[in-house]
Amino acid sequence: MLSLSKIGAIIVGSVLIAIGINIFVVPLGILDGGVIGIALIINYLFGIKIGLVMLLSSIPIFVLIWFHNRELLFISISGLLLSSYLIDLMEPYQYYFSYYIEWTAFTRAVIGGFIIGTGIGIMLRYHVSTGGTDLVAEYLSGFVKINVGIIVLIIDLLVISIGEWVLPGDSFMLSLMTISAGGVATSLCTLKRSEHG
Repeated sequence: MLSLSKIGAIIVGSVLIAIGINIFVVPLGILDGGVIGIALIINYLFGIKIGLVMLLSSIPIFVLIWFHNRELLFISISGLLLSSYLIDLMEPYQYYFSYYIEWTAFTRAVIGGFIIGTGIGIMLRYHVSTGGTDLVAEYLSGFVKINVGIIVLIIDLLVISIGEWVLPGDSFMLSLMTISAGGVATSLCTLKRSEHG
């Protein structure tokens, strides 16, 4: 059973992730890392909803984790379901703020990454997440003596590199700014990780 603090973290984190993706990242056509980045690549190429692709892309990861940590799996499913739903719910507002605020591409990439990273960080602070590559990194860290954060960064760089290869335009540097800002925000949120239930 999820505690109130975990439920709150899932709600706030999911809202921030949805805002970061829809208001800042998608209008630029850039990428974030992990499963979100994979979902963005599919969305840009084929127009399939980001949240739906996140859900489908996470199935193999959840199958893997099922055999290793079922408690973490169930908590992560809650975060994934809500964040995926909110991302698709907010899709009609993707370009709304562009008409009212002048953003430079660099500013939008950094702020978007920071907001997404804060959402993920809030979840991780209360030991919940959206699953995805965070779970893969945690799983892999049991086999290789590399920090989980480094594994996540490697996966994120791989995703945006694939995106640069398959997508038109030069989005790599802006995507790199997004995952860097996200990494900083997540790290700040999890510096003194809460032990709250």
